[in-house]
Amino acid sequence: MPEILDPPSHPCGRCIFYEKSLWHPVGLGSVLQLNGSFSRREVAAGEVVFEQGSRNRAVLCVSKGLVALRSHNPDGSSTLMRLAYPGEIIGFRSFLSRSEHQTEARALIPSRVCTVTRMSAETLVRNHPAILERLMVRAVAEIDRSHARIIAAATTSNKDRLAKLMTWLMARHGCLEDGLMRMQLPMTRSDLADLIGVQRETMSRLIKRLEEDGDFGFQGREVWMRPPEGEEQTSPEERAELGKIVQRLR
Repeated sequence: MPEILDPPSHPCGRCIFYEKSLWHPVGLGSVLQLNGSFSRREVAAGEVVFEQGSRNRAVLCVSKGLVALRSHNPDGSSTLMRLAYPGEIIGFRSFLSRSEHQTEARALIPSRVCTVTRMSAETLVRNHPAILERLMVRAVAEIDRSHARIIAAATTSNKDRLAKLMTWLMARHGCLEDGLMRMQLPMTRSDLADLIGVQRETMSRLIKRLEEDGDFGFQGREVWMRPPEGEEQTSPEERAELGKIVQRLR
């Protein structure tokens, strides 16, 4: 009697992001091909995942850590465009456009990146249209993020945008200690300026204003935040971010 072999396992099957994984639609008939082109790579803090201007060779997912997507300018300066957290896909715009990477991807903290080679990714997309749909959803989400930043820059004060960004970062990197939320910033103050869309020399003044209000304290990259005294003082978005901290501490 011929031996019955177990079906090949999906490489994302044990990932906590599996249900939303780009490659979730891949059925049993294509799992072998996905496995053959799939790899996981540990990335040290400061290590480049891909360079700006380099040829796209793969579609990548951040499965651990934090990756910065940065644009390098002709004058030698650079601009932090966005942060990619676990579960996010990077390198997909150049994949879809068949062009070079428009940004550099660099790990800010020890990270892990899962990779599917371009050749296999193209075949899988042709055979499983649901993958392309998931890619397009991510592309639209990135456009929406850019749109939201433009609207916020026009309607919200610089100080309020910085306070919201610090609350958002605290939800992901903070811990509760002696009644205060504390974190080590994973980026520079210049990067903070890029994320809220202000000149870098403006950032010191904004930080000073937050400190004067008494809700935040800064010492180098060490940041503390005073928990709000009442929910009525915070927006629904801020309460959601602070709720993530509480859930992680339980």
